[in-house]
Order: sequence, then C-alpha cells, then structure tokens
Amino acid sequence: MQDYCAICEIHEDNNVFRLLVNSLSPTIYGREMVKAGLVLGLFGGTQKYADSQNNIPIRGDPHILIVGDPGLGKSQMLQSAATLAPRGVYVCGSTTSTAGLTVALSKEAGGGDFALEAGALVLSDQGCCCIDEFDKMGGQHHALLEAMDQQSVGLAKGGVVCSLPARTSILAAANPTGGHYNKAKTVSENLKMSSALLSRFDLVFILLDKPDEETDSILSEHVMALHSGANSSRGQKDSAAGSSWRETPQSVLQLDDGGDERTLVEDLKLTRGSDFDPIPAPLFRNRCVFLQKFYKDLRRSRHGAVSSPVTTRQLESLIRLTEARARLELREEATEQDARNVVEIMKFSMYDMFTDEFGMVDFQRSKNGSGMSQRSQAKRLVCALTRAADQTSNAIFTVQQIKDIAREIGIRVENVSDLIFTLNKESYILKKGPRTYQLQTED
Repeated sequence: MQDYCAICEIHEDNNVFRLLVNSLSPTIYGREMVKAGLVLGLFGGTQKYADSQNNIPIRGDPHILIVGDPGLGKSQMLQSAATLAPRGVYVCGSTTSTAGLTVALSKEAGGGDFALEAGALVLSDQGCCCIDEFDKMGGQHHALLEAMDQQSVGLAKGGVVCSLPARTSILAAANPTGGHYNKAKTVSENLKMSSALLSRFDLVFILLDKPDEETDSILSEHVMALHSGANSSRGQKDSAAGSSWRETPQSVLQLDDGGDERTLVEDLKLTRGSDFDPIPAPLFRNRCVFLQKFYKDLRRSRHGAVSSPVTTRQLESLIRLTEARARLELREEATEQDARNVVEIMKFSMYDMFTDEFGMVDFQRSKNGSGMSQRSQAKRLVCALTRAADQTSNAIFTVQQIKDIAREIGIRVENVSDLIFTLNKESYILKKGPRTYQLQTED
C-alpha cells in the first residue's frame, strides 16, 4: 500500500518526466537530455511478435550508448540507473568475459551433470544491464549481437543446445581511443567498434569536455556544495549552463514542431532531485504518425549520400522510445507530445554524429563510416600511392614509404597510422607482411 501511494504521488506531479530525469544521479549537474535517454531505457517499450504464433519476437527494449571524454560522470549515471532499476546489473567491460556476459556451462562436482550459470545479460532479464568501459571489451562484443537484437542468448556446447531469455535494455558507456573524442572521426573510428554493434543502439550520446568559464564556475560551485553537504543555490535556480553545454541549432535536423514554444531541454531543467523507484507497468500503446513524418524527413535529407545511416531501425527505435515515454506516465496510449519529446532527444543525440571538427554539419558522415575530412585525405593518399605504383611498377609499400608520400602531399592527419588502418579496413590496401602493404588497383 505504501508503494501504491508513492506511485500515485509521483503520477500526480505536474511534470513526471522532469521529476524522473532529475532523480537519476542528482549529483551529476546538467546532462538532462542524456539522463532522459537513460530514463527511457529504464522503462522500455512493449515486446511484440511478427507472427500470430508468437514465434518471432520484435525487440521492445531500447539500447543506449554514452560516448565521451573521461571524467564527465558516465559511470555514475550508469551506476545510478542500475541501482534504481527493479532488476539492474552493473558490470565493467574490462573485467568481464564472454561467459560472464552470456551463459557458462559447467559440470557439477558430484554427479557430473552439466549446469548452466547465468551471465549478466540473463540475470538482467526484464530489467537493464549497465556495461561500463564498453570500449575495452575487445572480443566480447560479438557475444552481444544476438542478445541486443533477438533478446536471447543461445548456447551449443557439450551436447547441450538451449536458448535463454535476455530481454534487457543495455545501457553502455565508452571512452574514445586516445582518451579524447576526435571530432574529425566518426563514432565508429573513435571507438574502433564494428558498425553491426553500433547500429543496434537506439540512442548514441556524445559528451564533450569543452572549457567554458561560466559553465566551469557553476559546475565547481555545485561540486563544492555537494562535498560541503549544502545545496547549491545558484545551481538550483540556474541550470541553463548544465543544459546548454551544447545546444542544437534550430537549423540542424529541422522539423516542423507545430509552433511549440518550450523545448524539451528547457522543460527538463535541473530542479531539486527526489528519490524514486521506476514504475514497471506492462502497458500497450499505439504508434504515432508524427514518427513516420520525422523518419521520412531524415531519409529525404540523406538522399544521395554515400552511406545512409537512416534505416528502418531508426523508425523502430523511435517507436520503442515513444512507448517508454508513455509508460513512465502510466498511459496506455502514446500522444503526439510523447513523439515530439522522443524526436527532440534523438535529434540531440544525432547532432554530434553529423558535426565535424570545425563545427560544420555534414550529413555525409555516419556513426559507422569515416569522417568527411579523413575520407577526402584518404582519397588523396590513394591517388598518390597509385601514381607512385605506376612510376615504379611496384604496388607494395612499407609503412615508412606511405608516411613519406603522405607528408609530400601535405595531408593533415595527426596520426598517419590511423589513416593506414582505415585504408586497410576499407580494402584499399592489404597487409602483406610486417609493416608492408599492397595497393589494390582496379584492373
């Protein structure tokens, strides 16, 4: 009865979404849009089935990835999400094995029978699994592909063939290689992660540590107030700096919002946080036509691009997040305002993926491809290697020769080794031996 009264009290709040967002890790100042994405991941959508026999499930739980520089509170937000979830598991990618993530098969001591030991994904079934240090997992990434898409973990070992449910939302945090996010590269290049895995995340947030005198001053007051046990008066009344560390221009990913005056960022400004328990409610909802319009506009803006990052997966992500937005207010049907909130969160997360190191919006970039500046420089290097191969009648180059040619044509790349890695990944050059590559010519 006490829980019921608490749920009713939360539900009667004028802005339930703001209450839940600011109750998630209140020690982290600002970052309202990132917290909003994590809250939607906690509540999740509704699992559906593609056939009448309920044999082919359609994923209903969204997956969220946070990428950013160290020291921005990514781990604390994940720990808070795992603590607040009814069934939450927190693991660190650097100390987790494949069996620890999925399932392990072992023999019992007495009779010699096989026993299944559940991993983090199975233990967090119908909950959330928070994975920190996601970039340091290495070979464990392939074990997540089935669980993230099919929401089950298969095992075939020692004559035992089974499939265990893993209906969980994966909330992950990763640090870019080199310790700092390079805007000249895409998300895939910064994390050295496969596109198959990145495409399964519904939202990808990029956190950047940008020096700003006003923001740093307010943030330092907030941290000092936390350590002194007092409330930051300035932080409570002025959270604009926390939510405007990176404001999305109105011209980027523009969509007619019907004349709404208040944006979601303004609506989620930091207030005094209060503890809450997520409200699990198996509610079913209808889809919003507003999502289809946003999806079609994205597809239209990407028409003619080299590699389109906008597929039906983005539309399914919008549906899942809209269902979660309606669920957190205990509503059986999603409204158009729910869809607008979700679209604004997705636009916020997509903005940095399309922005290069000069702050310009480039729609030819994608989180799975390569940066525009690096693509143009890679094309110049391939042309220079082709000319050198024609002159010497030798298509085999050493790493030092490639670096010398890159230096001659004035390529602006901080580390030419990364460019060589990209060319090898795209099959422009093939590794023939230690520090030796062969140029692939078109015959």
